[in-house]
Amino acid sequence: MKSKSIFVSVLLLLISIKSASANFFNNITDLIENNYESLRYGISVADVNNDGAYEFIVAGFGSENLALAYKNNKLINIVNDTKFTDRKSFTIGVAACDIDSDGYEEIYFLNTDTYSGEKKYSDRLINLKNNKFFDLFEQKKNQVDLNFTAGRSVVCVDRKGNGKYGIYVANYGGPTRFYEKFKGKIKDRAAEFGLDKITGGRAVVAGHILTNNIDIFAANERGVNFLYKNVNGTFYDVASGYNVLDPYENGRGTALSDILYRGQLDIVSGNWDGEHRIFIKKENSFKDIADSNFKKPSKIRTVITADFDNDGYDEIFLNNIGEPNKLFKIKENGKLQEIDITLNSEANGLGTGAAVADIDKDGILELLISHGETGNQILTLYKANVKKNKNFLRIKALNKNGAPARGATVTLISNLRKHSKTIDSGSGYLCQMEPVAHYGIRNGERDFEVQVKWTNGKINNYKITEIGKTYIFKQSKMTISPS
Repeated sequence: MKSKSIFVSVLLLLISIKSASANFFNNITDLIENNYESLRYGISVADVNNDGAYEFIVAGFGSENLALAYKNNKLINIVNDTKFTDRKSFTIGVAACDIDSDGYEEIYFLNTDTYSGEKKYSDRLINLKNNKFFDLFEQKKNQVDLNFTAGRSVVCVDRKGNGKYGIYVANYGGPTRFYEKFKGKIKDRAAEFGLDKITGGRAVVAGHILTNNIDIFAANERGVNFLYKNVNGTFYDVASGYNVLDPYENGRGTALSDILYRGQLDIVSGNWDGEHRIFIKKENSFKDIADSNFKKPSKIRTVITADFDNDGYDEIFLNNIGEPNKLFKIKENGKLQEIDITLNSEANGLGTGAAVADIDKDGILELLISHGETGNQILTLYKANVKKNKNFLRIKALNKNGAPARGATVTLISNLRKHSKTIDSGSGYLCQMEPVAHYGIRNGERDFEVQVKWTNGKINNYKITEIGKTYIFKQSKMTISPS
């Protein structure tokens, strides 16, 4: 009788643990106002109206582009300008960065009205002046190099490390584009910098991958991946030498993450119906250390790495289309622990894009997921089911112009770890995360210091005296060169 009682107790405990795990996320979708079913794709996080707060920018595919701001405990669309909403253009990818060095980010909307090759509508590059949105590509001087090739993802690249961002456009069945402001015009300079390859472009990320400059990794379909080493502003594809070609897979979601908590960015790359990768840099090559459970093929779209539950260990979120999403916690030495998110896995969700941001400024990240492609569905919004204990640290890095230093690397150094994150330039797949390095705090963690490696490779170190807050660090001339 006693053994039966023990068995029942253990069973109830296991059920309780499984239930708690399955309830990792709370579904807070009801916070989204006017959330009707539609086709949507990429999501970016940027300050759309220059008011100091970030919004979720959501690409509409035959529906309007949205800018969702957190106001009065709701997510509401704050932009109805026709240039921005652009119902006719079938937007798929989106990213924001400061292309004209004025301290405010422009928004690149990548439009795709066909699967591959030539398309009908060019892309938009939206700027805000005097509280009015306009499209830089509609100016006559900027119409020589319009992008009329179907594309997918967009990433912002501070090529020379001087705060003048270019925009890499991953096209499908046509040459890659790289737009910069040059001699007063928005010009495609991809051919000049060795970036004008033709492939099935899918996902792309940029950051301190190989050098102290901003390098680029592109995950492709029906062709090998690219890994561009930035040498004084010109790019050289070294994917073969670094063993990241992945020639038999079809790339989708991609993210930069410090998998080993060693102060080094690695590459997480999801493959469509193929094995997912975790590429760890070891000396002059990368090694895939993903375990068999993580590798399992899925219809992967977006890949996100973030600390959703503020425990000091990042999670990898795998957003799939037409099958359950998955979540893995990254433990020490790159060990992965799958987290049961059954209750909110969206088994029937048609996930197309996702992004994270602390949109309500409470120190816990929100996860917004878009849906579409094969059917109309609403946006969904999640937050980890944790208490608001102020056990977080957020670092907002601004460059010399006052714009988000997208591509910079932030490293948290404490008695327990050395943990790097990128100020996101564009990642996931079609998407871009908030330009903030968000850290949860581990049990027993103390002696905090933050190191920011700027896009020019120079470094600043900052002492952290208090957790539970956001620090804003601006790039200065007082920097030191990395050893």
